[in-house]
Amino acid sequence: MQPQEALLYPELPSGPTAPNGAEPTYWVGPRHLAGDDGRLYDTVADTLSGIGWTNLALIRGRKQPDEDQQVLRSTVLHISPDGLRWAQWVLADEPFLLGGLPIAWQVSARTDNSSPIGKWSAYFTPGVPGEALADFLLALDAHDQPTTSWAGPERVLDAATAHGWRRATDRPHTAAADPTATGRLAYSEMPPLIQDADPHTLATEADQTRPAGWQAWSQPTPNGACLWAASFSHGVPHDLVATFAASLTTSTPVLRRVLPDSTKGRLLGAPAD
Repeated sequence: MQPQEALLYPELPSGPTAPNGAEPTYWVGPRHLAGDDGRLYDTVADTLSGIGWTNLALIRGRKQPDEDQQVLRSTVLHISPDGLRWAQWVLADEPFLLGGLPIAWQVSARTDNSSPIGKWSAYFTPGVPGEALADFLLALDAHDQPTTSWAGPERVLDAATAHGWRRATDRPHTAAADPTATGRLAYSEMPPLIQDADPHTLATEADQTRPAGWQAWSQPTPNGACLWAASFSHGVPHDLVATFAASLTTSTPVLRRVLPDSTKGRLLGAPAD
């Protein structure tokens, strides 16, 4: 599949600041190649504060070998008013890698407050468009039963194909990609370390099959590095993943000041002023 030709704006900035100190703003698309504008924490945190979630700073300290100094690491935990759902910024807390990138946000939900662990978790690396993650969290907040799915996996693919993505010819019921093949969705075996209430997710033997979950990622060049990745454990309701997919694939442009170097040449853009 050949990448489609696009009208590009070579003056779109990839650095944080313009020469005159101002930061010009551009409307750009497609969204899955637009990055997070360097504001993934702020975009999500502002969304959660706006709907009444509480945030707590978690600070940990440890002593380095042969040093008296404590090394402090902090994460921020955002909790819904009913305590059934939470989102944790874990980028500064030595997270594991997904698609070669560190996890930035981990989102979880549980059935009731008596359970000490979440029934499912979703993971997002830097570079994920903040708008798509924010829409996922808004849908989670509005979900009466955040661990119950009201739809099947077809809902996710329908959300993507409604915006021009195409089902994979070899996996039409479990995978889709954008027309340039730089963004993908797949319902497949979950990567290691993805947490879910299903005990099979802890399987470590080579002959043990792990449950399936939705994976999403952007890979601007074939066999190149990922721009971002997201992983949804087996228990994440399909209708919530469909909200993420719909937001990710929409043709509605997003405002950006800072663009990823790896996708700058593929973005359509226009000055916002």
